[in-house]
Amino acid sequence: MPTVAIDARDAFAPQLRGWGRYTKELIGALPTAHPDLDFRVLSQGGRGPEVLFEQVVLPVRLRRSAIDLIHAPNCFLPLARPCLGVVTIHDLAFEVFPEDFSARTGWKYRTFTPRAARSAQRVICVSGYTAADVVRRYDVDEARVRIIPNAPSLPIGDAPTPQGPYLLAVGDLRPKKNLPRLLQAFRKLRDEGLEHRLVLAGVDGGEGEKVREAAGGEPVELTGYLPDEQMDALMRGADALVHPSLYEGFGLVLVEAMARGVPVLAARATALPETGGDACDYFDPLDVNDMAAAIRRVVDDRARHDDLARRGVQRAARLSWASSAALTVAVYEEMLG
Repeated sequence: MPTVAIDARDAFAPQLRGWGRYTKELIGALPTAHPDLDFRVLSQGGRGPEVLFEQVVLPVRLRRSAIDLIHAPNCFLPLARPCLGVVTIHDLAFEVFPEDFSARTGWKYRTFTPRAARSAQRVICVSGYTAADVVRRYDVDEARVRIIPNAPSLPIGDAPTPQGPYLLAVGDLRPKKNLPRLLQAFRKLRDEGLEHRLVLAGVDGGEGEKVREAAGGEPVELTGYLPDEQMDALMRGADALVHPSLYEGFGLVLVEAMARGVPVLAARATALPETGGDACDYFDPLDVNDMAAAIRRVVDDRARHDDLARRGVQRAARLSWASSAALTVAVYEEMLG
């Protein structure tokens, strides 16, 4: 029985981000997708820097355990390894928005991701946009690249939703998320009589005070990182999700909102139109007036609101981790035979 190891450390982080959710869902669904493979979940690293574990310690463990294939779900595939290698690359934001990353983290991604992409027997990307970006930037043979989308991950519960009308944006407060322009659009709408408040959910990274100043006294709430149950309730209660991000490799928050019947308004940029399809309304993320107009259309037009909600539920239902796991196993089988 072939043995496949998954470097699943991100799935066990106390605060899951997109790539952590990807890993968590994948390791949960893979055994069912192929019961004849022996899956080994690596949940912990070693002492010292992560790069030391990934490039030195992990290959030794793989050899000792006679692993046939290693899958690195977030860029950092061992470059010198005793087995076949698959790497998942979610996006190349660290290339486009280096200011969003600490100097050490940015260096690590920019140093090892292109080498991992060229070294891997197969590269999995979560969207066609990211796949094209990887092929173009890193000169990777597109014949080795496979596109496997994400799926909704956040559990849908029944906790009470917050009161009063509000718009929701989800994401860390960093430049690529484009929140200053969203705040400008929100202030414009408030001047025109909008009754909603704006809720920003995500780690503020020390930028919270700047956001409050940019809000100019308008009702903007910063929640910080939320546990799943609270995030689910917050999302279910929103009149719309607004996602103005300038760069996304997939945009998982779009399908989370769609799965809950929440209308989605998204930037017409990078992978977001691919993820949202015809189930979202789009705007130019650099045009505050266009952004405000898109929000106004959904807030004022109940028929449009309900149509987007219906389309979103249908689109999200076509995505599942069972399907993504099956496609991932097919990638393993290409190499294992």
